[in-house]
Amino acid sequence: MVSSYPLPDGFTEFEVFYFGSFLLVEGLMGFCLNAMTIVAFLKVRELRTPSNFLVFSLAMADIGISMNATVAAFSSYQRYWPYGSSGCQTHGFQGFVTALASIHFVAAIAWDRYHQYCTRTKLQWSSAITLVIFIWMFSAFWSAMPLLGWGEYDYEPLRTCCTLDYSKGDRNYVSYLIPMTIFNMAIQSFVIMSSYQAIGEKFKKTGNPKFNTNAPLKTLLMCWGPYALVSFYAIVENAALVSPKLRMMAPIMAKTAPTLDVFLYVLGNENYRGGIWQLLTGEKIEAPQIENKSK
Repeated sequence: MVSSYPLPDGFTEFEVFYFGSFLLVEGLMGFCLNAMTIVAFLKVRELRTPSNFLVFSLAMADIGISMNATVAAFSSYQRYWPYGSSGCQTHGFQGFVTALASIHFVAAIAWDRYHQYCTRTKLQWSSAITLVIFIWMFSAFWSAMPLLGWGEYDYEPLRTCCTLDYSKGDRNYVSYLIPMTIFNMAIQSFVIMSSYQAIGEKFKKTGNPKFNTNAPLKTLLMCWGPYALVSFYAIVENAALVSPKLRMMAPIMAKTAPTLDVFLYVLGNENYRGGIWQLLTGEKIEAPQIENKSK
């Protein structure tokens, strides 16, 4: 790096470059994989089902997370945030709304899969569209609150990206964090856990498991759990006591979600995988091969 800007507190030259490079790889990989998912849905007619519309919507949210990571990566190479205070607020809002939407869509897919495998009920277009609109509006509501004074967006420890400010841990922060987490993480985790437990029991009875029912919840907690831990730690203790490098692991882990989601819900889905193969090769997939099954 050739920038003359000083290094962020607690980081060496190599560490700034390392974190920036990690964010860049995460951002570009997530962007490319989710862009492929989006294009496949739009181009391959057989993929355009209500259930796959939820996967498509997840990809839209995840590509937003990837773009957020890419912006943070380029800022890291410059050692500072070049877009000013208003840019930080915009970056924080955009990252938060896409992150919350991603978590909601993962829960929505779990709910839909429960009905597919346990109640044999197919999702209708009207329900899928209503659900998607509600998720985006609900995510935007909670993400807009810090812009209006309930909660606050500020810099991450590397000071090259922005998120919910957990450095203060004051009453305003606590009053926002607790309900936000309940409505945007805890409920979704319960939906995912209960849905896949029921699906797992169904698979045991049939002796024909279609996919790993433990992976979705584990992946969600692995990606977003570090953020939750740091955020709630700030309620009882000064978060600045935690090493800046350790705190930076939260956004690093969170931004792996777009890539992992593609492997879980797109490439791990026989229906969607067949559609992407058709997009890339032009080889027509027979109808039986692109039933709404997951593997």
